[in-house]
Amino acid sequence: MKQASENIVEIKNVSKSFKNVHAVNDISLTVKKGEYLALLGPNGAGKTTLVEMIEGLQHPDSGEILLLNSHWGRHKDFLHRAIGISLQETRFIDKLTVKETLMLFASFYSESSKRVDEIVELTGLQEKTRSYTVNLSGGQRQRLALGIALINKPGILLLDEPTTGLDPASRREIWRILLDLKEREKTTMILTTHYMEEASYLCDKIVIMHKGRILARGKLHELLSGNNSGEIIEFFPDNPEQKPDFSCLPGIRNIEWDEQSGKCKLIINEIVETLPVFMKHTHALGYTLKSLECRKMTLEDLFVEMTGRTFSENE
Repeated sequence: MKQASENIVEIKNVSKSFKNVHAVNDISLTVKKGEYLALLGPNGAGKTTLVEMIEGLQHPDSGEILLLNSHWGRHKDFLHRAIGISLQETRFIDKLTVKETLMLFASFYSESSKRVDEIVELTGLQEKTRSYTVNLSGGQRQRLALGIALINKPGILLLDEPTTGLDPASRREIWRILLDLKEREKTTMILTTHYMEEASYLCDKIVIMHKGRILARGKLHELLSGNNSGEIIEFFPDNPEQKPDFSCLPGIRNIEWDEQSGKCKLIINEIVETLPVFMKHTHALGYTLKSLECRKMTLEDLFVEMTGRTFSENE
């Protein structure tokens, strides 16, 4: 099917509600060919609902979704063959081996054993082809699920929190596969995640969602240089109960005290402007620090400043 534009995914003013909950509220975005886009947000942000509408599992209350210049309503068969989906958890037939499982799904798309061999190599499952799926580790199961999603050489890959619950080594292995995939097959991907590092490491563009809306979008450096983002002075005081007034310092934008740990975070305009005055101020007060860190603002810092919530908090 011929494409009318370079946009593989076009989402136009899409909304979806469940009773009184606006899960997705008037969202528009596009994804270009070969682009990796992250939908970033905590539980309840609307990421999964949006992806389910892209997958055709849910229907928008209003708005329009085009995939490969096609609508789910009119081109369902074409789109089922054109997309690959991997969810947080995939259930397999326990007494099928990895190779048999991949051959089964390959048969659905009339793909050959050669494609299965390519997937085995891509996902690093060469030593597990004869293993029953019931005996796979969590990371191996997710690699197999990803392999199944790729078996039909999809034009669009949709991953819904594919590394949730995995240990750091398994998560990194999934990342390696996805970056290799981008290089080999020029795949277009939409990834939902609540891992800031994952979005930063993998994706060309990031969309930050909160309560069904898009708060910010762009490349990582655009998000961190725009949106009035700043820099951070973070420290642990020797006496957590003592909380001097730092609002008098130049360039102060926000002051956050963590009551549980005693840590203080100063969000400022520029470290070079504020740090010398901060050090003089604490010395004059006789205020001692256990540790001090100066750094650029991260995605998580940006999210907290925009929403007033820590990223790990559920809705």
